[in-house]
Amino acid sequence: MLDTLTFLLEKLFLLAHVKLSSLPLKRRRERDETPPQQPATVSPGAPLKFHRGDLLEVPRTLFTHFGIYLGDDRVAHLIPDILPALTSPDSRRVQEMVTNTRLLLGVICKRASIRVDSVEDFAYGAERILLNAMDRAVSASCRVSPLSAEEVARRAERQVGAVAYSLMWNNCEHFVTFCRYGAAISLQTDAFCEWLKSLIRDKRNIVLTALVGLLSMSCVGPSCYTVLPTLLVPFTLWMAS
Repeated sequence: MLDTLTFLLEKLFLLAHVKLSSLPLKRRRERDETPPQQPATVSPGAPLKFHRGDLLEVPRTLFTHFGIYLGDDRVAHLIPDILPALTSPDSRRVQEMVTNTRLLLGVICKRASIRVDSVEDFAYGAERILLNAMDRAVSASCRVSPLSAEEVARRAERQVGAVAYSLMWNNCEHFVTFCRYGAAISLQTDAFCEWLKSLIRDKRNIVLTALVGLLSMSCVGPSCYTVLPTLLVPFTLWMAS
């Protein structure tokens, strides 16, 4: 069961990632052409060039993870985690690295923690870390500028602890944008919502859902469980398109 949920969650992240790569050219250029102020690579023994209050961004296969650098090789970041809801916050087990099982259960149960880890643990094997790469894109889309570095770090430190989690509305990107820009936004969520809107607007999906409904009726037989979805889903898509 857990493997199935992991597979479905990865597919959801993949859809959001694919949609992000297909953003309009102008918006993609705003993100992709934004040069990091101080490009950094996480590698053993490499000197760190981060400063307190910097926004760290780790590109991963299916999504991007974000954190706020606090100085002294410490990064505050929001990560789904079921364990803080099951044990005391000062438990040593909570401070251990979040495993995939803990992360998945945290997503399902909508529980997370804003925690402080080393840069290496935050990067979680990534070969590169983007530094303040969101500044230009957020400034262009939301007309806001980064707060002072000390204010950014203090905002992050004040929020450390267990928090509620939402994959779409309260994730790691919302946390760092609130700390750095004073507004909790997520470009990844915006991109995924745009993909959903384009999916709903596509009239071909109306025909597809109607055919799937008719096929289920022919296989299972007419009943309220097959007739109602067959009628309501295509009708809802038609009205929303």
